[in-house]
Amino acid sequence: MTSANRYFFIMGEFELIRKFFQRPVRRSPLGVGDDCALLAPAPGMQLAVSSDMLVEGRHFFADVNPQLLGHKALAVNLSDLAACGARPLAFTLALSLPRADAAWCQAFSDGLFALAAQHDCELVGGDTTQGPLNLCITVFGEVPTGQALLRSGAQVGDDIWVSGTLGDARLALDALLRQHALPPAVLAQARQRLEQPTPRVALGQALRGIASSCLDVSDGLLGDLGHILDASGVGACIDANITRGLLHARRHPLMAALATTRIDACTLAGGDDYELCFTAPASAQTAVREAAQQSATPVTCIGRIEAQRGVRVIAPGGQQLPLRFAAFDHFA
Repeated sequence: MTSANRYFFIMGEFELIRKFFQRPVRRSPLGVGDDCALLAPAPGMQLAVSSDMLVEGRHFFADVNPQLLGHKALAVNLSDLAACGARPLAFTLALSLPRADAAWCQAFSDGLFALAAQHDCELVGGDTTQGPLNLCITVFGEVPTGQALLRSGAQVGDDIWVSGTLGDARLALDALLRQHALPPAVLAQARQRLEQPTPRVALGQALRGIASSCLDVSDGLLGDLGHILDASGVGACIDANITRGLLHARRHPLMAALATTRIDACTLAGGDDYELCFTAPASAQTAVREAAQQSATPVTCIGRIEAQRGVRVIAPGGQQLPLRFAAFDHFA
């Protein structure tokens, strides 16, 4: 990790890098400490690259647990690789810190490298400077040539699937913003989904050759699904009775009376889920379930691709719900 900045930390910039972020690398002949890292995908592979930025006050609270922040910073990037069906290789970290707090940096790097180790993804470079807390990770992966999962392949008649659960991160965020109250046990579980998401990397790779399109749900199900629909030139019908069942918090006895309008807001437009939403031919249901079993990831069919453009959400009883849910927009 190198830097041309002229700021000086209490600890010293390069001491901070060596102490908390410099680790041995195997994939790159050059890594942290050189001006560039060198990466090459294996023969027959394409390089998949993605970047995500997290900004204090916009993406996380000022009092966030730094270990969980380290996890999430990498997780949201690995989720992009998962959506492409790519295997993680390496990542870079650009980090702006108000000050060089050794305890904070230790906890942050612990969370970061614990997740990196799970996915055999190496830190190979980046940058540090002094300023408002802000971090940007660029992740690199590889996928067999021509096999990357894209947003543009959905076909009329395809099933629409999602992995895991939806809406718990939004439920936790609303509670932390004091918009709604939650029982402590429910908040603790939901907050884990907000601050420590699980990138579905294994599922993404297992879906290669099965899914016709794929993306990760970061800004809300309907908004993100809309990107698939726009890229593929199709529409969708979603079963609200199924999506309502994907809010994990509903399983708690104290949440049985949760209003359906709030459930819909969380599951259809919540954001920060980092689950995969993908389409596959109806004839591939067995293959999809085998991929889910292979990757130890639950999946649920929530609807179907239609020729008519746009999204229809159908409630129990067959009536169409009004689409009053907006996806997250950084500039809204």
